[in-house]
Amino acid sequence: MVSVLNKLSTLNNRENRTVKEKRARTRDVKIEVKNLNLWFGKNHVLKNINLKILKNKVTAIIGPSGCGKTTLIRSFNRMVDLDGARVEGEVLLDGENIYDYGANVVAIREKVGMVFQKPNPFPMSIYDNVAYGPRIHGVNNNKELNKIVEDSLKMAALWDEVKDRLNVNAYELSGGQQQRLCIARALSINPEVLLMDEPCSALDPIATSKIEDLIWDLKEKIT
Repeated sequence: MVSVLNKLSTLNNRENRTVKEKRARTRDVKIEVKNLNLWFGKNHVLKNINLKILKNKVTAIIGPSGCGKTTLIRSFNRMVDLDGARVEGEVLLDGENIYDYGANVVAIREKVGMVFQKPNPFPMSIYDNVAYGPRIHGVNNNKELNKIVEDSLKMAALWDEVKDRLNVNAYELSGGQQQRLCIARALSINPEVLLMDEPCSALDPIATSKIEDLIWDLKEKIT
């Protein structure tokens, strides 16, 4: 009898542990893709994609050119909302489907930032590039803007290189610096997720190494 009770107790403990582990894994999921299909016109680009992106992790999507990697990550903040595009399935951000009718696309893109394959700074000063997003979201206090710009550039490992020339046009920076500036610009509105589409493909090995180190550091705060 005691042996049976011990076995039942062990089974219950295992079951409880399994339930707790499943709940923990659910809490750790930042983005979940369920049966995602996407068409551009008649071209079926993404087919039955199922994927989980964990919080505060670096997730790399690897595949040959033209297989849909860029389209997939763009679907995570609805940058595929184009004429002729059709989406079926779900992309859940913290459990909420971003493709639900009435979803706030601006709020989604505030939470999920994007850094593109080639650096694309705005034709303005380094300072104004980083301050652009906060200003759009209503931050007009100079002291607050100064702090946001400094903090964002520090997170992007660029502050020490540009702190004495913030009024210089961003186009005067090197390619690697421009890409880190674009990362700082994306970070300036405190995104929860940062998407990167081959951010080092146009950079030299030294600049690439700096951005790889930066990505590793950023995962402590964002996904």
